[in-house]
Amino acid sequence: MNDAITGPELATNQDLDVARSVLNTEAAGLHALAASLDGRFSAAVDHLAGCTGRIVVSGMGKSGHVARKVAATLASTGTPSLYVHPAEASHGDLGMILPGDAVLALSNSGETAELADLVAHARRFGLPLIAITACPDSTLAGAADVALLLPRAAEACPMGLAPTTSTTMQIALGDALAVALLTRRGFTEADFRRFHPGGRLGARLRRVRDLMHGGDEMPLADPTMRMDRALVRITEKRFGCLGVTDQGGRLIGVLTDGDLRRAMGPDLLSRQVGDIMTRSPRTIGADELAAVALSIMNAPARPVTALFVVDADACPLGILHIHDLLRAGLV
Repeated sequence: MNDAITGPELATNQDLDVARSVLNTEAAGLHALAASLDGRFSAAVDHLAGCTGRIVVSGMGKSGHVARKVAATLASTGTPSLYVHPAEASHGDLGMILPGDAVLALSNSGETAELADLVAHARRFGLPLIAITACPDSTLAGAADVALLLPRAAEACPMGLAPTTSTTMQIALGDALAVALLTRRGFTEADFRRFHPGGRLGARLRRVRDLMHGGDEMPLADPTMRMDRALVRITEKRFGCLGVTDQGGRLIGVLTDGDLRRAMGPDLLSRQVGDIMTRSPRTIGADELAAVALSIMNAPARPVTALFVVDADACPLGILHIHDLLRAGLV
């Protein structure tokens, strides 16, 4: 038997070795970054949290791409922010940077020439200037109110030239600033939803009350209703189930197609709903996230296609169907 490694297999093994080496190198950089953080990080958060305007994030080249991402993360987590290209800033975009703003400038070397006018503008108008750089003696670090220093770490590029570990650390430090700011401000899930109304994420952050059907749309009956009338009501309401309430209006049971199959017999239509219904049904509150409703519906032991929405007294407020979650983009 020939156990020699073929060309494609060898290439695959080499690719995996390279990928693991890159990830391990960058992970080591992140560990070094975490260990290097000190009071300067809190000072930077102080400046940014005290900003009454926007945080202007800027950088050139790969640092510029990172800066765009950092600005987007800040904005989406409740910190008004925008990206300004440093070269464009020198040709009129400095007018976008106003009193009350703060500047977050990224440059691994700290000597990026294109940042000079933006830095001078920040100093001229007394705007807080936070630098992210690897060089403590650089021009940018010297001009900044706070310089967040990236630790010396090997680039993952085998030639040590392409920005890899350094840009990963920049992104991670930008994320750390954004999360520290949202924590200080008490940013909530509801706030997050306002900034993420679209897509699957926005759907998962919607509340049950936003999707439920209430009022006359709810299929409800009392436990003494005969099954022949109950079947008509289930068909009319089109949710495939029937909520059963007591004299106080509290939900005490639910009638589903499974209950009907279990009770099938010649006397089914003459029986009462209360004799067949499932007692103590699963329910949900109106202020719960739609994602929680989906989790309850998909419970492995007994999945359901509809949930009644109840208040603190177990009185029905509405009904939520799996199709509502599907239309909202949650499924």
